[in-house]
Amino acid sequence: MEKFHTPFTDRRALLGGLLALGVPGAVHAAVRAKAPPTPPLVTVLGDSITAGLGLAQDRALPAWLQRALDGMKIHARVFGFGVIGDTTKAGLSRVERIPAETAVCVVALGGNDLLQGADPAWTRENLRAIVTRLKARGVRVVLAGMRAPALLGVDYARRFTQIYPELARQEGVFYAPDFFTGVIGVSRYMQSDGLHPNAEGARIIAERLAPVVAQALKG
Repeated sequence: MEKFHTPFTDRRALLGGLLALGVPGAVHAAVRAKAPPTPPLVTVLGDSITAGLGLAQDRALPAWLQRALDGMKIHARVFGFGVIGDTTKAGLSRVERIPAETAVCVVALGGNDLLQGADPAWTRENLRAIVTRLKARGVRVVLAGMRAPALLGVDYARRFTQIYPELARQEGVFYAPDFFTGVIGVSRYMQSDGLHPNAEGARIIAERLAPVVAQALKG
């Protein structure tokens, strides 16, 4: 009767495979070793513009920012954390609820402060507190600047507009200047309410923010 012999090398490989299967966690460890790293998370803390009021979610600011970063070959996940009507004070009240894995937070608040005629000093301190808390968590911050219109009063507009670059410099965070300028007041970029960008306006805002976010992601 003919005998079939398994080559020694084949037996050794088979034995090694069986032993590996018998070691707790060996298979799972191999799978984990092959898994790609999770892209860093970019959270956008904002108001109705971030929330995408009047827009489908895939045409809102966070989605456009995701596309812009993808187009720059920047690996990241964008999470929109916007609430309609939020002032800087309201944003401060929920800053601790941004996802724990956030690497970069875009702070895009202040529009509703303007609409309510808030004291610029009040807005400044709220933004400072937001930035301070984020930095304490090791989150890199992108402060999105906002230019107040002169029709609110020249002195008021100057004081409000200066909040953002001054605070970014004092706190040592990344600064995206006047991200809404050139969109607000331009009918082809705005919804009929005159306050919120349409999809094209949201795209322009996101593409202005993207290079600064990319810089922040690189540290």
